[in-house]
Amino acid sequence: MDADVIVIGGGPAGSTAATMLARKGWRVLLLERERFPRDHVGESLLPASLPVLEELGVLADVEAAGFLKKWGATMVWGSGGEPWSWHFRETNRTHPHAYQVWRPQFDQLLLQNSARHGVEVREGHRVLEVELRGQGEMAVRYAGPDGAEHRAHARFVADASGQAGIVGRSLGLRQPDARFQNLAVYGYFEGCERLPEPDENNIFIVSYEHGWFWLIPLHTGQMSVGAVVDHRTGSEGVRGLGAEGYLRSQIAAAPPVARMLSNATLVSQTTVLRDWSYDSAHVVGDGWVLAGDAACFIDPLFSTGVHLALSAGVLSAAYVTTALKDPDLAREAATAYKELYFSQYRLFRDLAALFYSTNRTVDSYFWEARRIVGDTDLSPRSAFIRAVAGQPPKGYERVVLERGEAPEGLVESVLALTGDRRERRDRFDAALRAPGPGGTALHATVPVLEAGVVTAVRPVIADGEFVRGRVITGPGREETPVSGFVALLLAEVDGKRTVAEVVAALAAAADSTSAAVTGSALAALGILYTDGVVAELRGL
Repeated sequence: MDADVIVIGGGPAGSTAATMLARKGWRVLLLERERFPRDHVGESLLPASLPVLEELGVLADVEAAGFLKKWGATMVWGSGGEPWSWHFRETNRTHPHAYQVWRPQFDQLLLQNSARHGVEVREGHRVLEVELRGQGEMAVRYAGPDGAEHRAHARFVADASGQAGIVGRSLGLRQPDARFQNLAVYGYFEGCERLPEPDENNIFIVSYEHGWFWLIPLHTGQMSVGAVVDHRTGSEGVRGLGAEGYLRSQIAAAPPVARMLSNATLVSQTTVLRDWSYDSAHVVGDGWVLAGDAACFIDPLFSTGVHLALSAGVLSAAYVTTALKDPDLAREAATAYKELYFSQYRLFRDLAALFYSTNRTVDSYFWEARRIVGDTDLSPRSAFIRAVAGQPPKGYERVVLERGEAPEGLVESVLALTGDRRERRDRFDAALRAPGPGGTALHATVPVLEAGVVTAVRPVIADGEFVRGRVITGPGREETPVSGFVALLLAEVDGKRTVAEVVAALAAAADSTSAAVTGSALAALGILYTDGVVAELRGL
């Protein structure tokens, strides 16, 4: 074998997967068709990506690169025509900002980090075919910089080839998403006006008659400017006016954008992106896995592309490690990989669908065609409501509730669940944490689990691979990994014993004292009760 794993593509998904695999001791060969730095769109990151960059050991390099800190988003969207902003610090104290990155430089940092971790990186090597022979005997045919063809053999292939989707396309796995049949046309400008402080580094999202614009300031002094429009009308416009002419026509049609670019100069070619939103029927198979844009792409609306790619890189590396080390666990790990990956994808997709459907800034064919009728497009609606009401509505979710016109009943459902969670938390704190003689509440309150909720053994990620661990599962509930302590706690909740009796039984099972475990047990019960896992506290 030339390698244990061949990774196709050196973008964020591929470099992340390669680095994580090399850390586990695997021999990794990464084949990238371009030579870095290379042009790429998608400059706006999310705070959720920073812990992944830290785990990869590249966050310090990103911080030192001089990229602009992104503190939030400014939008012309919703029920009015004036710009307004929201900020990450409102809901994320650990990471109150992200970055607006220059992708040629950012992606090169990630790829160089892979090489530092021992990955054999070959730039300028274009993959021609993946010979799907099954795990243990995969082969990849590729062309070197001189055009000569070669063949490399590996035990596993991770396809992170972006929208080229080499494995997925060869197997016919790609499925277009009918809701997001859009097109983007974009370029880079110098001399643009910036948003006023403190929002000068924000991404600026502007809805207008034909769709919406992104404007992303960069530390190079340039601004990434792109229009997202309907695929059919955009294609007709590009054919008639050319890419640059069509982009300029759309800028003129969006007054806030036109004002910011009134003295700006286009300093790049104008690029058109088609083959828009899609997912894949399967993302794992015998000897292969898909990650990043090779597996799915939603829409640039929430700047989720890089985050999903980084996340997929971590998850896919964990799956490959598990498949190579433990064939008995591989099948379960494959299911876990797909479920974890697509749970993120579905949430972002549903939020994007809700964004499009609730905008009332303008009325036009573009926006009317994207209205949600009833509840049918939120799949499943209850899961969406639970996701956005898992904590007080934040970011784009809050924006939808406050400024959009959501489907009938959705806002009320989210706010009702949010209010219920807050009330449950307050009730628990008042009753069980309040001081009292002899811990009266502890001895008088009986916790009862939600009907159908159990703990089960499932593959969970630990130290860069899947291992068998405990999760909470139940009807209509996303599986949630829990610690051994919480699993022991739930095993003692039988609907008959009081909190004090549960704590005593837990202490005995953990070979400890009630006093030692009471604080942790109450903290866990408070979370479980707030989330509805513990449905009832009888006696309150």
